[in-house]
Order: sequence, then structure tokens, then C-alpha cells
Amino acid sequence: MEPTIATFFDLVRPQLLAVETRMRQTTQAHHPALESALEHLLASGGKRIRPTVVLLAGDLLNAPRDRIVTLAAAIEMLHTATLVHDDLIDGALLRRGTPTLNAQWTAGATVLTGDYVFARAAHLAAQTGSLDVMEAFARTLMTIVNGELSQLFRSEGAQTLDDYHERIYAKTASLFELAAHGAAMLASAPAAEAEAMRSFGYNVGLAFQVVDDILDFVGQSTEIGKPVGSDLRHGIITLPVFLFQQLQLLGGGQEHERRSGEEAGTEHRQGDRPER
Repeated sequence: MEPTIATFFDLVRPQLLAVETRMRQTTQAHHPALESALEHLLASGGKRIRPTVVLLAGDLLNAPRDRIVTLAAAIEMLHTATLVHDDLIDGALLRRGTPTLNAQWTAGATVLTGDYVFARAAHLAAQTGSLDVMEAFARTLMTIVNGELSQLFRSEGAQTLDDYHERIYAKTASLFELAAHGAAMLASAPAAEAEAMRSFGYNVGLAFQVVDDILDFVGQSTEIGKPVGSDLRHGIITLPVFLFQQLQLLGGGQEHERRSGEEAGTEHRQGDRPER
């Protein structure tokens, strides 16, 4: 019998199906165009990594299953809303090989749809019944928006590695942090365990974004679901660029030392020549 390999997604596959159902549930009537847009967004092939982190953390800490599914749905909806606005700001016409909303609708309609998805996410977060989760959810949303504004209004000066870390925390790691820490909150985990989960989500989020930034240079658009090289085209410096710059500086310094050594050796040899 050949061994089989299970992914993290396989461990929570039934719960992920419940998350998909929860995201599509609504108790309010809304415009038919919104219904179509929501289905377009939710069916566009997202990896569902953030809900998976919520579900795995919740299972590990024995959190109430129904509340964990609701939190997972809230976080994925929040992520989806940020993508709607990101695509509009970046002028992206494709995501995961599918036309974005702003490629089909006006800017105003796209913004309003993103706002509605943000509201749906907040409503789901409230349904977890945890004030701590709601506070963390609101704080994360503020972090994400502040990060996007900081990027839009960044100065023309040199970007630093600290700037990069702050940006990818706001853009990505903050939501992973909420996913793991929120699950711990719903499990009423001890402070030390809750902090360990927060740290786990933070570091997984950073790693996830670093990998994404690498794929922006070496990946294929058909595989990663978006145009490659988009960050650099928008003047956004990511870790691969920082490391390339450091290698260039290091290589330049070594080349300077090599040339200086050669010149010194040449002068030494010329000084040793007897006069004629």
C-alpha cells in the first residue's frame, strides 16, 4: 500500500465547506448586482489559507466549532474585501485568471461593493459573540487600511527594510495574526497559549508574503493568478530587491578591493624595477 500525503487543507476539508456556506448566508435582501458580485468574488478560486489557519488553530485548542467556522468566514470575507479595493487602486484587470470587478464595473460600483463585503465581514465577526474578537477584528482592519495609505503616500526617498516589514505586516501578516489569535480567543485559551498562537500567525503571515514577493519575480502569472513584476512596476521594493541591492553593494565592494589590490601590486612591482 502506497503512503498518501495529506495537506493542511485536507485536515479541515469538511469545515472549509461549512465556511463557504457561511460566507454565502445572508439574512438581508440586497441588490441583485451585489449577489452576482459576491458569487463572482467567492467563486474566483482563492486558496482559503486564512480560514484554514483559523480552523486548524481552533481544532488544536478545542474551540467551539460553529464559532470557529464563523470567524473563518469573517476573516476570508475581510481578505476578499481588501482584494476588491487593492485591484481598483492598482488598476488590475485580472486576478487568478478571472476579470476583476473593476474590469467590469465603474470605480464607484467597485468601491461600494468592497464596502459591502467589509460590512459582511464585520457582521460575521460580531456573530462569534466575542467582544475580544470584534476588537481585534476592528484593529486589524485599521492596520490594513493604514498600511495601504502609507504605501500610497510613501515618500520618494529610499525605502528601508523596516519599511518593508511594516508594510507586509499591515498587508498580510496582521490578518494571519488575527486568524490564529482569534481562534485562541474563542477557545478561551490561557494567556501564554493565546500569545503563542498570535506569534505563530504573525510569523506565518510574514513568511507567506515573502514567498509571494519571490514568486512575483520567478513565478508564472498563470500559476500565481496575477501579473508578475507588478510590485516593481509600481515602485514597491520587496525583499528580493533589497537582497539584490545588498549583493550588488557587496560585489561592488569586493571588486573595488580587488582592483585596489591589483593597482597596489602593480605599483609595487614598478617600484622594484632597477633604474636604467
